[in-house]
Amino acid sequence: MSRARWEPQPLDHRGVLWSVDARLLEEVGMELELGGRIAVVTGGASGIGWACARSLAREGCRVALWDLSAQVKDAAAVLAREFGASSLGLSVDVCDFAAMQEAVARTEAGLGQISHLVHAAAVGSGRFGFPFTNLEPSDWPRVLEVNVLGMVHAAHAIVPGMIARKVGTLVFLASVAGQIGSQTDPPYSASKAANINFAQCLAKDLAPHGIRVNVVNPGMVRTPLNQRIWQAWNDQQPPAQRRSYDDWADDKLRAVVPLARWQQPEDVADMVAFLSSARAAQVTGQTINVDGGQVMHS
Repeated sequence: MSRARWEPQPLDHRGVLWSVDARLLEEVGMELELGGRIAVVTGGASGIGWACARSLAREGCRVALWDLSAQVKDAAAVLAREFGASSLGLSVDVCDFAAMQEAVARTEAGLGQISHLVHAAAVGSGRFGFPFTNLEPSDWPRVLEVNVLGMVHAAHAIVPGMIARKVGTLVFLASVAGQIGSQTDPPYSASKAANINFAQCLAKDLAPHGIRVNVVNPGMVRTPLNQRIWQAWNDQQPPAQRRSYDDWADDKLRAVVPLARWQQPEDVADMVAFLSSARAAQVTGQTINVDGGQVMHS
């Protein structure tokens, strides 16, 4: 990327402020140095994972989408058409470690050596968990298998190659639910707390190898997972107390989010791209909330 020459402008009357032409800043931008890198996005065919894939492709990454969705190959083709970079769509179950290892081999054969992982694959229990006795112990294993062991499988499958090359980044999508103990879905909340903790373990282990590990916590994002939470709540209400998804969400946003608006998948994706980039070279072991201030408020 070509860069315009920047020259210091005169100080203001107090002698402390620089004047910078806004057009110059727009031209220079922030070069993330992701061009030509190979990124894997699990759960990348929809929702926040798809937004992350698009953000990385926009920055010049060649992206492999790993997802159980039947649309994963079509999604990869859309990336290739939209951004002009090679992409790959693989049907992968994050609960199957052998399948994850095979996906690494297929990705590296098709695109090249993996430099970046964004792990977004996750599920909820599909039940409204307040109080926790609304759920049965049998509602927990699938959530923990996908959300916790899926993360473990991704790390074990991809990290050895990064260690051998002494380079790489891992960004795991967790949730503010993992920090505040959300009662809405206790299995999901507990799994996201585990994601945050394991990412910190990984960050400490991998720092000597030059590999950075961070977590991004979305807040309230309008995704199918969020809508299923509302549906589970709504189904338990007497008919007179049932509410539309928009009304329920608007009240919740005003109650718990200082910025009082939805976070968009693209808001989360922008943070993921930054953490994957050279601009975040000194950032590891961090949990960063993209939540409109929700956790601060809580």
